[in-house]
Amino acid sequence: MGTYLNPGNENFRETVDMDLYVDKSMLLKEINGMLGRANKYICMSRPRRFGKTIAGNMLAAYYSRGCDSAEIFDGLKISGDPDYKKYLNKYNVIKLDLNSEYQNIKDKNALISSIQNKVIRELIKEYPEVDFDEDDSLGEALIRVYAGTKETFIILIDEYDVLVRERVPQALFDEFLSFLNGLFKSDTLRPAISLAYITGILPVVRDKVQSKLNNFKEYTFLNAGKFSEYVGFTADEVRNLCEQYDVDYEECRHWYDGYELNGFEIYNPESVVMCIEDGHFEGYWSRTSSYQVIAERLKYNYKGIKDDVYTYLLHLGYLAYNREDGTCRIPNREVRQEWFNAVAADDDYEVTDSIIKRSKELLNAAVSGDERTVARALDSSHIHVASNRSYNNEDVLQSAIYLAFIYALNKYTVIKEMTAGKGFADVVFIPYVSGMPAMVVELKHNKCADSALSRIKNKKYFDSLEHYSGDLLLVGISYDEKTKEHECRIEKFNKE
Repeated sequence: MGTYLNPGNENFRETVDMDLYVDKSMLLKEINGMLGRANKYICMSRPRRFGKTIAGNMLAAYYSRGCDSAEIFDGLKISGDPDYKKYLNKYNVIKLDLNSEYQNIKDKNALISSIQNKVIRELIKEYPEVDFDEDDSLGEALIRVYAGTKETFIILIDEYDVLVRERVPQALFDEFLSFLNGLFKSDTLRPAISLAYITGILPVVRDKVQSKLNNFKEYTFLNAGKFSEYVGFTADEVRNLCEQYDVDYEECRHWYDGYELNGFEIYNPESVVMCIEDGHFEGYWSRTSSYQVIAERLKYNYKGIKDDVYTYLLHLGYLAYNREDGTCRIPNREVRQEWFNAVAADDDYEVTDSIIKRSKELLNAAVSGDERTVARALDSSHIHVASNRSYNNEDVLQSAIYLAFIYALNKYTVIKEMTAGKGFADVVFIPYVSGMPAMVVELKHNKCADSALSRIKNKKYFDSLEHYSGDLLLVGISYDEKTKEHECRIEKFNKE
């Protein structure tokens, strides 16, 4: 057993021994079907804290000849597969954590030579009968082992993209590309590799690494294919955890869900685990990733990523993608808070930050029944979104309300033109956090706000919320076309 060659199973054993372990071992069944085949080169990208390292540790523990992992895997789902024992601890595994190597080495320029030398030293110790040359690269050393023993290797590389993200000097990056080329583009070495499995935050960076990794099949956070259910926790897995630990599943969903991959709802696994362990809901993302990533990418387009800044943020998990209509959105409350933090931290977004803060104050005013404050806020918002020609358009007023209450998205699902009672309610706010009232908003122009309240009652717009058990506010809003002033009436509705 070595550090890099045929590592032990200690890291994965620690994970399995956790109280909150979710069994993802059937990933191995998919990988087993790719061993020694043309599709044996796999690049798996996903955001931070979505289980990349744990998956890599699982693969190392399962395949490595440097340990006996039957005790660990006999209790997992993979043990029920007919081929389970066929591959268990049968391969030479080389496992590299490029981020760890990069962060820990003092002379960054010596990174690649240092990695190769460390692995080769372990190869020499493991295969004393093989005649190595002192100038061998890692690729050449593996060829010598294969030629002399016919033993093959599984190569696992975690955080392959760290040098791209760190924007290292070109000389070091060129050496890194040469290292990849020697391992993965050699027909001579190809028979010696049973599997190459690399992971990172970014997909294959086309302008920078593609020529060295174009034989890899990519499974990304936008399209993980058959690996989709292994990218994070699925809805069923989270629901089971919530039932087991008496956690509100719907609240958990609003905080940490929001990603969809090939029919699977995907949750941030790290945040779900920390939420259950701590016993309360909050944003755990900022503990492991900085909102400055968002702020920086809002300033410029990062060169080398597939398309643009939005694609970059999608792969980082700061945005979710709807494949049906080609749109992106902020996935959940946790990530939304990171966006607010990013905007607040950047002087370039001082005005935007001010809008968000005023919106928070406006929501508090509406909930407390402060009609005057709501009316004055809409005076300002309506002007911002409308031209003189469109000011009296009711759709524009809806947009003004949406903008004014933008902060409410942290606590509400906002629905425009919601089918309700005997017609359509203009705007409905349905809370997904406890302690907040639902709100039904009706809009009128050149009439009094009381007439808007009467319409809500006469049309019974509140009937669509008959199963809602919390407080309900009826909000009537009107504006005068000549004075451009708004009037607001807020009334607490008591169900009979």
